Amino acid sequence: MRIFVSSVQKEFVTERKALAEYLSGDPLLRRFFETFLFERDVPASDRRPDAVYLDEVRDCDLYLGLFGDDYGWKSVDGLSPTHLEYNEATRLGKTRLIFVKGMTDDAKHPKMQALIREVGSQLVRRRFQKTTDLLPDVYASLVDHLEATGNLTRAPWDA
Repeated sequence: MRIFVSSVQKEFVTERKALAEYLSGDPLLRRFFETFLFERDVPASDRRPDAVYLDEVRDCDLYLGLFGDDYGWKSVDGLSPTHLEYNEATRLGKTRLIFVKGMTDDAKHPKMQALIREVGSQLVRRRFQKTTDLLPDVYASLVDHLEATGNLTRAPWDA
């Protein structure tokens, strides 16, 4: 299954890299998941960035959003790439896993605050402070997803 990692790239450089390395290095998760990172997986091409990242959201199985303080640059319709990616994943009925950096939203860009509220009205999200907090939460969410989809079962050992 392909995981689309969505965030403001500059704000989450460390987390994005750590997440991709963690998932590809974990003996269980690497059997089921591969990550897509725009900055790593897209070569230079004669295509608009928004067309590329929205195509990649369409091609993924899961959307993993990292929301922080920054909202990112806004397109002509006033939405950031992260917001557009989230909307596309929602429209397509993709599984969405959202992780919000920080315990409060007071210092966040007003549009990011609004996006976090919007997401909170639709699904359960987790908060984290640092990368070492994020990775176990992502692991738990992905194992839960594998169980929910029947890809990983807890059958009795003597069955």
